[in-house]
Amino acid sequence: MPTPGLRLAASSAVGLICLAGMQMAGVALAASLPASAALFAASMTLALALREIRPSSKAAQDAAPAVAAPSPVSSLARLPGLVTRHDRSGALLSIAGADAQAFGFSPDRIQPNAVIDRVHVAGRIGYLQAIDDLRRGAARARADVLFAVGGFENHYRPVRIEFVGECDEDGALKGFITQITDRGHEAALEEDAARARDEALGANEAKTRFLAAVSHELRTPLNAILGFSDILTGEYFGRFENEKQKEYCELINRSGKHLLAVVNAMLDMSKIEAGRYDLVKEPFDIGDAVAATEEMLALTARAKGVVLTTRVPRQLGDVSADRRAVQQVLINLANNAIKFTESGGVVTIDAARQGDKLVLTVADTGVGIAADKIGKLGQPFVQADSTYARHYEGAGLGLALVKGLVALHGGSFSIESELGAGTKVTVILPFEGEDGVDNAIEFPPRLVERARTQTIEETLHGAAEAKIA
Repeated sequence: MPTPGLRLAASSAVGLICLAGMQMAGVALAASLPASAALFAASMTLALALREIRPSSKAAQDAAPAVAAPSPVSSLARLPGLVTRHDRSGALLSIAGADAQAFGFSPDRIQPNAVIDRVHVAGRIGYLQAIDDLRRGAARARADVLFAVGGFENHYRPVRIEFVGECDEDGALKGFITQITDRGHEAALEEDAARARDEALGANEAKTRFLAAVSHELRTPLNAILGFSDILTGEYFGRFENEKQKEYCELINRSGKHLLAVVNAMLDMSKIEAGRYDLVKEPFDIGDAVAATEEMLALTARAKGVVLTTRVPRQLGDVSADRRAVQQVLINLANNAIKFTESGGVVTIDAARQGDKLVLTVADTGVGIAADKIGKLGQPFVQADSTYARHYEGAGLGLALVKGLVALHGGSFSIESELGAGTKVTVILPFEGEDGVDNAIEFPPRLVERARTQTIEETLHGAAEAKIA
C-alpha cells in the first residue's frame, strides 16, 4: 500500500507533467499555470482523502477477529488413542491422535499395512469384518482385538477399534477413519467382575447345598419331637397331673410344627434356586384346591377372629399344573393374609379364568404394606418389617417360595397394597400349562460401558393404589 509521501510525490509529478505538456503544445506559460495549479490541487485533495480512508479501513481489519474453520486434521490429533485414515481397500493414509507415539506410530513413517499387521492373527477376521460392514452401508463399526501397542517387541494388549466410514457423493465408501483405544484397564475390570460372579455363584451353590443338607438333618429330630408331643398332648399314656404340663407340651408341638414349616420352605427354596424342583403337571379342579386351603386355615382364621371366604365360579374347569405347588401357593398367601389381618377383618380367596389364564387372588383388609417395601418382597428372607420389634413371626420365605413356584409354571406374581387399607396378591398361571421361565437375578450386575466424551463422528460432524375384594 503506497505511503502518504509517495502519494504526495505522485500528485506533484502529475501536475508538472501536465504543465510540461501544455508548454510543448505551444500554450503560453501564463495560460498553462492556472490549469496545472487546479490539477495539482485536485490530486492533493484526492491524496488526503485516501489517507483518511485507508487507515480507518486497516484499523477495522485489525480489530475484526480472525475466523478460521477448524482443520479436521488438528481435531483428529486431539482425540484420545490412535486415529488413522484409510482408503477403501484399508491401506493406511495418515496417522493422528493424542496417543499415536505411545502406540508406536509416527506420522512421518506410514506403511499401508501398518495397522492390520499390528492386529493379532485371531482378531484380523473381526477387523476385516468391520471394514466389510462399512462397505455394505453401515455408518459405524467396532472390533475388540489384541493389538501390538508400542511395537511388535511388546506384548499384545486388548484394544477397541471404532470405524467410521467416509462416503462420496454417490454414497459409496471411499475410505474410513479408525480410533484405537487401549482397553487394558477395562478388560481387567471385566475379568474381576467375571471372577466375582463365579465366586458369588459358587457361594450361592454352597449355600443351597448347605440348606438342603441342614433341612434334611433337621427333619429327623423334628419328626420325633412332633410325634411324641402329639402322643403326650393326646394323653394316650395317662393324663397330665396339671394343666401347665399340657400347656407346655402343646407349646412344644406348636413350635415344632412351625419349625418344620420353615425347614420345608427352606428346602423347597433351595431346590428352586438349584433348578432341582421338578414339577409334576396334571389336570385338577382348582375349586378343590381352594376348598382344601379354606379347610386347612379355617381354624387359624377363626381363632384370630378373621373371616375367611372363597369365591370360585362353577364349572371353572381343570387347570394343568403341579397340584402340590399350586396348593402351597394358596396356603402361603392365605396364611400371610390371615397373619397380617387384625380381628374383625376379612380374607378372600378368588379364582377366575381370563382367556387361557387362571387368575388367583388373595385379598385382605389387614395392615397393608408401605409403598417403599413392596418392591423388596418376594426375595428370600426379606420381610416388610425386619426390625427386632416386629409383631409378626416368620422367616420371610413364604412370598419368595410363591414367586419361585409361579415362575416355574411360567406365570406372573404381583402385589397391590396400601398401608392401613389391606393387600391384594394376584397370581396368573397358564390354564393349559407352559414351560417355566427363567427369572433368576444376575449377580453381580454387568458392567455398564462408560460413554465416551468425544468420538470420531462428533469430531467430523460437529458437536398402587390397593383394590380389596
